[in-house]
Amino acid sequence: MAFDWFKRKAQNITTSTEDKKDVPKGLWHQTPSGKVVEHEELRKNNYVSPEDGFHVRIGSTEFFEMLFDGNQYTELDKDVESVDILNFKDTKSYSDRLKEVKAKTKLTDSIRNATGTVNGAPMVISCMDFSFIGGSLGSVMGEKIRRAVDYCMANKLPYMIICQSGGARMQEATYSLMQLAKVQSKLAQLSEAGLPYIAYLCDPTFGGITASFAMTADIIMAEPGALIGFAGPRVIKETIGRDLPEGFQTSEFIQEKGFVDFIVRRTEIKETVSKTVKLLTPA
Repeated sequence: MAFDWFKRKAQNITTSTEDKKDVPKGLWHQTPSGKVVEHEELRKNNYVSPEDGFHVRIGSTEFFEMLFDGNQYTELDKDVESVDILNFKDTKSYSDRLKEVKAKTKLTDSIRNATGTVNGAPMVISCMDFSFIGGSLGSVMGEKIRRAVDYCMANKLPYMIICQSGGARMQEATYSLMQLAKVQSKLAQLSEAGLPYIAYLCDPTFGGITASFAMTADIIMAEPGALIGFAGPRVIKETIGRDLPEGFQTSEFIQEKGFVDFIVRRTEIKETVSKTVKLLTPA
């Protein structure tokens, strides 16, 4: 039964909470500092809050839209998808988990490959989606990166990986860990071919991703305030038995220690990437 908590009738106007419409989801976004930003304003600013500079977590669709000229690109290897290799089961079977996340995200795995031009510079970009099991590294991510690198070498194109991941995918066990060596060997071939590799580290970049290809690029960029590390701060604090410094594991802290070349705001990433590619790619 519905109850009218407030109703007014005057001059042929009726106002009732029964008729109140819900605000559509996604219309507004609140940042950690409490700033409220209209979604459309946020989208036009590359999902960076104009109020406090907070970078809202986004996926491959949004990154491709902001980077590729006119949002025109060709997706590569889009039919490669995760399967339950080991018949793994934790709180639920891995196969069921995959079905659910594929239906929810409309993605086939935690990374997508695409090629197009960025301010006129042709290149290949692989972008992780944190919404797909935490952007975790599994056999499909390793295989798609391998294929992206082969495409770059075949077409003499520079390569970029946008990293946002919690690390290796536990449901694939050793198959997941094998991807670290697989990806590194392909990136070594890319380097031998004289083609540049750029990494852009977003929040969060952790685990095996940080321990391997996120930190072996020719140019390493990071979003402001992104959390970057191998293990979480609680584990590190308990291991070393001392308090951690202020700003520990932020991109600014990592840059100060020499592991990141540039802190690049998302509103400047397209211009920065295209300039870097043109400087590093032979005419």
